[in-house]
Amino acid sequence: MPGIRLHNGDMIVFVGDSITDCGKCQHPPLGLGYVYIFANLLLAKYPEKKINVINAGINGNTILDLKDRWEDDVLSLRPNFISILIGINDIHRALAGQPGYDPESYYRNYREILTLTKESLKDVEILLLSPFYISKATIPGTHRSKVLEVIPKYIEKVELLSKEFSTLYINLHTIFQSLLKHREPTTYAPEPVHPNSAGHMVIALSILNALET
Repeated sequence: MPGIRLHNGDMIVFVGDSITDCGKCQHPPLGLGYVYIFANLLLAKYPEKKINVINAGINGNTILDLKDRWEDDVLSLRPNFISILIGINDIHRALAGQPGYDPESYYRNYREILTLTKESLKDVEILLLSPFYISKATIPGTHRSKVLEVIPKYIEKVELLSKEFSTLYINLHTIFQSLLKHREPTTYAPEPVHPNSAGHMVIALSILNALET
């Protein structure tokens, strides 16, 4: 059995938007998405390890929302590991013409969060998950095709930040697009943003694989 980068007694905090939240208020404390699945995969594969899994996702969040609540919802918990999935709401707001959500602003605010984290939690490990969009849209001018056109710019920023801060990194967009070569988008999500159980399983397994050494 492979090892995992989590130790007995560790805390891992998953933070992000509705994809991470996934009904945690209706189904506390972990919701029904990838955080819940990941926690159960840990129980199945590593029963000897007692890991405290926290879901700190909130519906509708952008990188600015994370920045606003970071101290209370993440740093104050003093986790050993942080997983961050954020960006799709920034993309939608940017496409709607709202200022402050373009790729450069996204990068700048994301970088401030990571800088603060490294200063506050010296030994914390971080996993950055790229935003993703589960669609094959190709018709020019449609909203879905516009998202697919612009999302690489945001993914590039996450990749850059991962290199700058020496974090673990998963390109979820590439993973889902590879799956869509074999299956239709609705196999993994009823609409491009929010995965179904199969889509959440893809994310959870990707995270587990990244944490295993």
